[in-house]
Amino acid sequence: MIIHLNKNISQDKAEELAVKYQAALFQNGTFVLVTSSKVKSATDELKELSEGIFVTDTDIQLASKQYQATKREIKIGDFSIGGKTNNSVIITGPCSVESEEQIESAAQLCVELGVKVLRAGAYKPRTSPYTFQGLGLEGLKLLDKMRSKYGLKIITEVRDSTHADEVIEYADIVQVGAKSMYDHGILRKCGASRKPILLKRGFGTTLQEFVQSAEFILSGGNPNVILCERGIRTFETKTRFTLDLCGAAWLKEYTNLPIILDPSHAIGYAYGVPDLARSCMALGIDGLLIESHPNPKVAKSDADQQLNFEEFRALHASLKKVGDAVGYEVV
Repeated sequence: MIIHLNKNISQDKAEELAVKYQAALFQNGTFVLVTSSKVKSATDELKELSEGIFVTDTDIQLASKQYQATKREIKIGDFSIGGKTNNSVIITGPCSVESEEQIESAAQLCVELGVKVLRAGAYKPRTSPYTFQGLGLEGLKLLDKMRSKYGLKIITEVRDSTHADEVIEYADIVQVGAKSMYDHGILRKCGASRKPILLKRGFGTTLQEFVQSAEFILSGGNPNVILCERGIRTFETKTRFTLDLCGAAWLKEYTNLPIILDPSHAIGYAYGVPDLARSCMALGIDGLLIESHPNPKVAKSDADQQLNFEEFRALHASLKKVGDAVGYEVV
């Protein structure tokens, strides 16, 4: 249950109520209490002190259309996604920052095509401890340099809570990866921030679990959460993962959060990314995350799934046509 307290409630009183009713508390123009969804009715005290009470079916609460029927609008620099914008943001760049020359060539590609958001990992959560783990803080500084030089927005991943503050400081959009979706230390820090957070679905995670992770960020007071479907693990072995477009349709129907799809990690092979990306765009979504690299053959991570720049140019042009067909503008 979600309770909007009266505007004249003091912080001390709000905190007292949060303890009394075992509720999460945050301030978003007014103090908001969030209890378990198992609580279906408010006490007389809460009714007297509230200006709005919302009852939901599950612990998908702040993200539910039962609470907010319209999709949240999230501002990213000079443009927005979600809400009624019908914007679909294309995000591209390499899997990881490898050198200044490499990340600058990716930044120049973005400028050439009018892509506003550059992606690349500085901290890489790899499956094997013997593979490239990223450049860390040096990588963040290189991304910051590209932002300053080319006027781009930066999205990069936080791997664990030890460097979460660094990533939140440098990034315009903070990416919480599939392997970190359950890291409550990261989720709490992202909740305390007000920067846009792109939360990726874990590859063994149900939709309910996925959105409940988003609730940790929302209940911390950060309304700027974007969901990212990037493929789940199924019985299929010929592709890296299986992109759950059915799940994306469910998220569109029942949640109020913008949705970005990641075809690169889903299929895991560059040959399938363009067709999959166009299929995603046809669904009418708020953005795509597509990996591109100046020379994928020598990439230090996820070489197989990254498009070369010519492949990305061709895909970008076709995405605009698909977007037009379904009423979305590629930004």
